[in-house]
Amino acid sequence: MNVLGKITKEEFLKEYWQKKPLLIRNAFPDFVSPIDPDDMAGLSLMEEVESRIILEDKANSDWEVKHGPFSDDTFSTLPETDWTLLVQAVDQWVPEMADILDLFSFIPNWRVDDVMASFAPVGGGVGPHFDHYDVFLIQGLGQRKWQVGPQCKETDETVEGVPVKILKEMQVDDEWTLNPGDMLYLPPTYAHNGVALNDCMTFSVGFRAPSESDILMGFSEFMAKELGNDKRYTDPGINNASQTPALIDEHAISRISQIVRENLSKKGALEQWIAEFMTESKYEGLHEPLEDELDWEDIEPLLNEDEVITHNETSRWAYYVLEDSIRLTINGVAILIEQTEANQKLAATLSNQRHTSLIDIRALLAHKECQELLLNLFNGNHLYFSES
Repeated sequence: MNVLGKITKEEFLKEYWQKKPLLIRNAFPDFVSPIDPDDMAGLSLMEEVESRIILEDKANSDWEVKHGPFSDDTFSTLPETDWTLLVQAVDQWVPEMADILDLFSFIPNWRVDDVMASFAPVGGGVGPHFDHYDVFLIQGLGQRKWQVGPQCKETDETVEGVPVKILKEMQVDDEWTLNPGDMLYLPPTYAHNGVALNDCMTFSVGFRAPSESDILMGFSEFMAKELGNDKRYTDPGINNASQTPALIDEHAISRISQIVRENLSKKGALEQWIAEFMTESKYEGLHEPLEDELDWEDIEPLLNEDEVITHNETSRWAYYVLEDSIRLTINGVAILIEQTEANQKLAATLSNQRHTSLIDIRALLAHKECQELLLNLFNGNHLYFSES
């Protein structure tokens, strides 16, 4: 299924990705939402789920934000209009929502953040704003009017004294009403404002976009932990500094620059950090390994069936290639695998798709090392058997 309508994935990546917005009518033909408003409300009652309610007081130009977990009483006291319920990471709780992410596999999986669900009655919205990441907005129920403006800057003026970041003024370049199954793509920093025209649900597929500051700080901290304190700055062969003792000379700058270059260019270090950083779970407590570990004999009988194995919704997978070998990382932790051709093929196959038919990997499982890798992934609770 191509969720981009009449546009090919290659055309989208060349013409629109991180360049300009795109409205796609009927991106999901005959769309039936995997969850309804009651399901969303139920998720927001759970302590493990990140949720918010944003209320707008239009008469006084004021906003209020409530943070979950909520109670049934919370919803019984809400007004009839002008509020929004937001629930983060519904893909980690609802397998059918996680399956929607498969339709966006033309973007690297390790860039995906989560699927956020929003429900709003008439007038509900979060105000005109902009994000620093790409987002696909899928209309799941009802109708929402979207206004889209130009790209913004951090210096653009926002409304003071409110708990959400709202643009004080927003130029409107385009305006559309989205129906169920329609989708709107927005690149980073484009101003947008969505308002519910009736009871409506919208699903936002967002992508991780760490700041350059996060990258530099994260990688340097990662490398610093590996170094310890025993290796120190040295300066053999320095010149007599009597005439200019306060001067940081070219020799010192060159030596410190060499330390930075040598440590930040260590082979494989950047690849390892990227894999760990970009697969790290925002909700670490949601994922736990199996309490009672399985043996190969426990799963071997199922391997002769036409079964499908599926990524646990709480697992984030990525791999990279180093010296012609694959290094697998899940939820920020490197998975040690024996570097054989069969093992590497199995790791790549399992990583690149959420659902894998056993028919496709049965020949690989004749190898002992592949059996050990698959068993390790099951015991880590990164895979489970699902219906064909």
